[in-house]
Amino acid sequence: MRDFEHLFEAIDSTTKTSAKVSAIAQFLQESREEDKLFAIAVLIGNKPKRPVKTTDLRLWASEQSQIPLWLIEESYYIVGDLAETISLILPVVAAKSTYVDTSLRKIFEDIILMRNLSSPEQRDIVIGYWAQLQGTALFLFNKLLTGNLRVGVSRKLVVKAVASYLDMEETEIEHRLMGKWTPFEETMESLFQENVQETKHFLPYPFYLAYALDKDPDDLGAINDWVIEAKLDGIRGQLIVRKGELFVWSRGEDLMTEKFVEFEPLRDILPDGTVIDGEVIPWKDDKPMDFAVMQTRIGRKNISKNSLLAAPLVMVCYDLLEWEGNDIRNWPLSERRKQLELLLSNYPVSHVLKLSQRLDFDDWTAAESYRKEARTYQSEGLMLKHQDSLYEVGRKRGNWWKWKTDPMTIDGVLIYAQSGHGRRANLFTDYTFAVWDGGELVPFAKAYSGLTDKELHVIDNWIKRNTIEKFGPVRSVTPTLVFELAFEGINLSTRHKSGVALRFPRILRWRQDKPASEANSKDDLLNLIAERDESIR
Repeated sequence: MRDFEHLFEAIDSTTKTSAKVSAIAQFLQESREEDKLFAIAVLIGNKPKRPVKTTDLRLWASEQSQIPLWLIEESYYIVGDLAETISLILPVVAAKSTYVDTSLRKIFEDIILMRNLSSPEQRDIVIGYWAQLQGTALFLFNKLLTGNLRVGVSRKLVVKAVASYLDMEETEIEHRLMGKWTPFEETMESLFQENVQETKHFLPYPFYLAYALDKDPDDLGAINDWVIEAKLDGIRGQLIVRKGELFVWSRGEDLMTEKFVEFEPLRDILPDGTVIDGEVIPWKDDKPMDFAVMQTRIGRKNISKNSLLAAPLVMVCYDLLEWEGNDIRNWPLSERRKQLELLLSNYPVSHVLKLSQRLDFDDWTAAESYRKEARTYQSEGLMLKHQDSLYEVGRKRGNWWKWKTDPMTIDGVLIYAQSGHGRRANLFTDYTFAVWDGGELVPFAKAYSGLTDKELHVIDNWIKRNTIEKFGPVRSVTPTLVFELAFEGINLSTRHKSGVALRFPRILRWRQDKPASEANSKDDLLNLIAERDESIR
């Protein structure tokens, strides 16, 4: 744990990416062997879930610090992080001078063990660590205990450091870190040295991601050099058939095979050694359905016959990554697509695998017209992929772009505010907005991103001066401020008081020019839904 503590401090003390990579590489060189893989797991976010109730942690911290629970609660609201709050209030005792360098693996084991213990048994383990650890080590333990430990490095930097340490290609390291692997079942040898195709044939490839187009499309050159497709709203995934088994992975590295039962017959249809990249979406009457329909499938543990009929899924395929067991990611996209077209035409898969349609435009102006009206085509915009592009790893500029349609907007009134997290813990930055319905304001969306730091400080001061009531960390405020919200989608919802649910809401701007009485209404939201439904009929 001491080595990991020093690694965390080294990463936390610099903003230079090269210094962070060097710190990780040095840790891998010097740390005990059993801790290396657990540290990598933590750095990329593969950490154990919270095993204890946060209410119990508060009570135990109150007992140990002899600070009243109400004062701990108030301190938590100010600090904004429970793990940090507990670390600050626990007493520093002389016994901590006899620091025992517990391994990171041992801490993982105890955290997982606590999931199946009674509250008194959990307390004994937690108090034992609190009596032993201090400073950064105590903070890290508490963060692991609450399941919220985030270290200030990206996955890309971790991959770079591991590749440097092992003298391997970064793309190979990225591939081997895919999937929900556990450091208890792996070693550095098994994870990074064994033959992936033989021992981990279930693994997907790292996904290639597109950048949002931030330039004039005319700067991309001839439009005929690009493969242009509709940007569909679904779950990005890879469908894998290897060794007579079928696997479906989401971009979030979740194994979704059991959720997507429509694809099971492909195990016996597609040739072994096939990996297809595409979008899993609900599809009916030869066209895509709304993403809200997809959500009715994702949340179900058991897929009923009615679910299959109401929300049938397909994969819209736009890339072939492996063919006959050979990794073809280094083929140009035009060649990969030809092979994909051949594959889909030679096998009886059209009911669940659809080839992504290539859109043809005379020029970028015509493409721009489609993008602006993308919702009428049941898409979010356009995907632009250079026909000579290889299938790379991660988000890279230049060859793949996403050109999304403009978001929908609505003006809402701020009615509730809550403190943020991290560097925003001392500011009210998480907001709830409302629209008018029959002379009353009804909440319809929450948002926290989109404002400048200067605006956040001004609004924070206003909230403190205009608070009506307090509900724990939440404050209701005088309904005066109006904000324009942007969002990607809207649907009817029985779970929300307003009757609607927004997809990816965020703050576009503070409407200081508009009084609350001129904010939008619930009818305006319903009209957006009606207009969308009418346009796609």
